[in-house]
Amino acid sequence: MIDIVQDIPAELIRQRIERLQETMQAAQIDAFLITQNVDLYYFSGSMQNGYLFVPSAGEATFYVKRSVSRAKQEAGVRVAELGAFRMFGETLASHYSYLFDKGTEVRIAADMDVLPAQLYLRLVELLGKAGRCELIDGSAHIRTIRMIKAAWEISRIEIAAEVVAEALSEALNELKAGISELDWMARIEYELRIRGHIGMMRMRGFNQEITTGMVISGPAAAIPSYFDGPAGGLGLGAASPQSVSRSLIRRDEPILIDIGCCVDGYVIDQTRTAVIGELPELLQHAYEVSESIIGAAEKLLVLGTPCSNLYEDALERCGAAKLTEHFMGFGADQAKFLGHGIGLEIDEWPVLAKGFKVPLAAGMVIAVEPKFTFPGQGVVGIENSYLVSDQGARALTRSKAELIVLP
Repeated sequence: MIDIVQDIPAELIRQRIERLQETMQAAQIDAFLITQNVDLYYFSGSMQNGYLFVPSAGEATFYVKRSVSRAKQEAGVRVAELGAFRMFGETLASHYSYLFDKGTEVRIAADMDVLPAQLYLRLVELLGKAGRCELIDGSAHIRTIRMIKAAWEISRIEIAAEVVAEALSEALNELKAGISELDWMARIEYELRIRGHIGMMRMRGFNQEITTGMVISGPAAAIPSYFDGPAGGLGLGAASPQSVSRSLIRRDEPILIDIGCCVDGYVIDQTRTAVIGELPELLQHAYEVSESIIGAAEKLLVLGTPCSNLYEDALERCGAAKLTEHFMGFGADQAKFLGHGIGLEIDEWPVLAKGFKVPLAAGMVIAVEPKFTFPGQGVVGIENSYLVSDQGARALTRSKAELIVLP
């Protein structure tokens, strides 16, 4: 039999459950029902098919449909067989009678930002059989807890960063004029996979998808897409309308290399700009402004600074450089942020955006990505991921932070 190793230390799982329970008690929530794979992994250590029920006090239970045996090996919480789903409410009422027998309404939070409507309606029905229940949105509590990374999580992200740096360095040996975006991306993905990349990078946003990132060059890079970011890419057709295409990489055009890696579920996010030959003067200027923005952001990534301040500072610098209309996209397709949290998902909190006034705190890991889009020409920019600490910002990205110029 193959031994299955529990990835997340049991003590870390215990700490996360305790923090969630403290949050529930402060918000007068009686229990939390966690349904989404990434949240299940975060709070239980397992991503098997089921539901994690966490009372505001007492022991949590992971009710698993499949595979119960594997969940018992992986999870850092109690595991029970889900059984017939139609009986889930009665099961909870039996196991947590002290919640459901008190005669008052039980307030149960759920990760509703990712909960399908059909499943929500079914859960409302089933929980109604357990007693008087109110199912409320608790997604902000989860996202707030997950903003702060433990040392174990940071170590996973650092390993992913090393993998990306090594893979990119190796793949650059194959970057030549005439190769297609798709062919060179395949080379990068090969180098990442043989070093441990799990092959996907998860996103929380509805209908937002990403694989390993994107390699997009020249005019194809500036074609907008549904992806909520500063660069979209032509993609391989309407069924995959973002990222790499079959466009050929040419001399003297910008090549945007926005790639990541996922190790033990945790991602790194970075972008480098390359050119075979020389960038046009306007794009060279924009790239230099992106470097100045990220340099200023590094100095602002200090404890207590409101996240929105970094975005506002970037806008001021863009205005001074007369590049505002090209910042983070173009026209109606401009993205309204400078950076975002990363961890188990690419689009975590906090967000460096207008109105997101959450103060920076130790343990946040944030990708800062100033980029400029020029229709008909391409996209340039840079992206590093940083750890916020009481010593200031520490770059987790390992690739050299400079324009990659190839002969």
